[in-house]
Amino acid sequence: MNLLLIILNLFFTPPAKSVYDFSFKTIDGKEVKLSKFKGKKILIVNTASKCGYTPQYEDLEKLHKQYGNKVVLIGFPAGNFGGQELATNSEIKEFCTGKYNVDFLLAEKSSVKGNDITPLFKYLTTAENPDFTGDINWNFEKFLINEKGQLVHRFRSKVKPLDENITKNL
Repeated sequence: MNLLLIILNLFFTPPAKSVYDFSFKTIDGKEVKLSKFKGKKILIVNTASKCGYTPQYEDLEKLHKQYGNKVVLIGFPAGNFGGQELATNSEIKEFCTGKYNVDFLLAEKSSVKGNDITPLFKYLTTAENPDFTGDINWNFEKFLINEKGQLVHRFRSKVKPLDENITKNL
């Protein structure tokens, strides 16, 4: 009987209803359930340390300092685009804190595209929103989640973290 339940769960897992159905590991290896942030907005950004958009870390940190009481900012380092992320979590953390004084939450290195995409990013790239769906095109795409765990806006890499299109929704 237990084997049957396991098989049914493997093939018939209900689809996620919000980001609160997911968890991630921090850059330090601690498990965090996104449901911990119920009632707050969340801005999720796929990041990279060796990208033309990497200087956005500076504005992400400013956004975190200015709006941190309204929105939880989480960076997800990823090497999916030209291998532009450092090899290890410790190298990424050292780079982000040393060069950009990053104090916002960083996840462990993740895959945001392709066959090994993490379940959270699979959800984010397919979730309905007024902007667009589909694969992430490059580093530093941004996903704004409302207080109910629903994706409400998605921004391409060229949209800077302090752009009015983002801040007016925080």
